[in-house]
Amino acid sequence: MTTNISTEQALTKEVWKLATTLAGQGVGYTDYVTQLTYLLFLKMDAENEELFEEESSIPEGYRWINLKEMDGLDLLSHYEKTLKILSEQDNLIGTIFTKAQNKIDKPVYLKKVISMIDEQQWLVMDGDVKGAIYEGILEKNGQDKKSGAGQYFTPRPLIQAMVDCLQPQIGETVCDPACGTGGFLLAAYDYMKEQSQDKGKRDFLNNNALHGVDNTPLVVTLASMNLYLHGIGTNRSPIACEDSLEKEPDTMVDVILANPPFGTRPAGSVDINRPDFYVETKNNQLNFLQHMMLMLKNGGRAAVVLPDNVLFEGGAGEIIRKKLLIDFNLHTILRLPTGIFYA
Repeated sequence: MTTNISTEQALTKEVWKLATTLAGQGVGYTDYVTQLTYLLFLKMDAENEELFEEESSIPEGYRWINLKEMDGLDLLSHYEKTLKILSEQDNLIGTIFTKAQNKIDKPVYLKKVISMIDEQQWLVMDGDVKGAIYEGILEKNGQDKKSGAGQYFTPRPLIQAMVDCLQPQIGETVCDPACGTGGFLLAAYDYMKEQSQDKGKRDFLNNNALHGVDNTPLVVTLASMNLYLHGIGTNRSPIACEDSLEKEPDTMVDVILANPPFGTRPAGSVDINRPDFYVETKNNQLNFLQHMMLMLKNGGRAAVVLPDNVLFEGGAGEIIRKKLLIDFNLHTILRLPTGIFYA
């Protein structure tokens, strides 16, 4: 285990050192993490083909081997074309490369990232190790206030406390309707995977138990890769690029874990027109709360991060609180200290 921890720490340090170098060249941390995601996926696909003799799902000519053999402007041009081609694919590839664009415009630095990734064998690395490396990078990115990525990242201790409270069971379905980089889904997965070694139950857990939604393409990419590195959704990502509030839930779920965005809806968003809602309001968190109340199966459980005003707001807030107290079992209200979120 010590080896795993030291490998994880050393690689995270190396990856982030290059991020700092690129930041000096005008490449923001979020842009760097995104490019790292694209390239890491290509490298792991190549390893899967080489080590396990599985056929690549990436079109010929746009694979890892094509990129790593190039330099200069040829590399830059081919990388940009690769991103375009892969963004048009279906299944997991299309999700990870959603609206993909190159943000490293100097070939020498793009080559540095490719070389760093190429030095490691990622597939043979324990899933917990490579997943922890990626989560560590996402957390560092979330801590950088300039990047603004903190709004998509919930601190791990808070996530763990909420999962421990709900105690999701293997065989149940878990949803995060505002999933960010996938922290809640991963914590629920880790909690459930220890409960059974039964192949059928583990297959359900890996492929059907988890569902995430986010309306930001970049965040969907990061969440999909985060889960993929842990062995979740290897054929089709469980993360959808949608606005959860625009339509009624397609399915009911057993468990909901969420930290929805605070405030009003962003400019340009579609107005909420939900006949199934208990009350009409422009308050984002009240709408997410209504959405989650409607998604739960009978006997289902939800844990959600909400601002204080949800407890006291009149009008729509009062109507929703009454509904919550009459038709649901409100189990716990946990007051959080100030300053625990990165954003």
